[in-house]
Amino acid sequence: MNSPQNEVYRHHYKITVSDRRQMNQHKSCVLWLTGLSAAGKSTIANEVEKRLFERKVSAYVLDGDNVRHGLNRDLGFSPEDRKENIRRIGEVAKLFVDAGLFTIAAFISPYREDREMVRDMFAANEFIEVYVKCDVAECERRDPKGLYKRARAKEIKEFTGISAPYEVSSSPEIMLETDKQSIEESVQTIMDYLEKNQYIDCTVDV
Repeated sequence: MNSPQNEVYRHHYKITVSDRRQMNQHKSCVLWLTGLSAAGKSTIANEVEKRLFERKVSAYVLDGDNVRHGLNRDLGFSPEDRKENIRRIGEVAKLFVDAGLFTIAAFISPYREDREMVRDMFAANEFIEVYVKCDVAECERRDPKGLYKRARAKEIKEFTGISAPYEVSSSPEIMLETDKQSIEESVQTIMDYLEKNQYIDCTVDV
């Protein structure tokens, strides 16, 4: 019996990613923010999007909680479901980058292998990993959603940092320390990286 994949063919379009980048007058890439719950990923992602918008850079935030309300509402938090969650988001981010957008993905994405799987979907320099480092005690002190408290009470299983692991990347492109840096300092660190590496305010290489 033929696999359904044997009946699926990739279509090629007349408008390329280079055409879209030229029209937008900026490059496109994915900023992948990873770290513990309450480390500051979503807050930083939203502030970076605002800063890019002010500079007329087309950007869009993909946030873990929001995506689980829609596209990934069928997934739980087992290692297998977490892997599928990240794979789907990687595929969506890839489409957004091809559309010429700065894509800002804010996901715990605790497993190093899963983050590398997503990195491998992209061309060189299209994937920027941002490790949002924050001590678990500080994350637990903030706990804006009350999740750590529930995890300690064993009401939530497989909770990253408590009953499930977080695997730190060996060499993220950017590392933020949000238990030591302010949100403004963290956002500026990202903006400085984008400027220094000519992702923004540069002549688009098509």
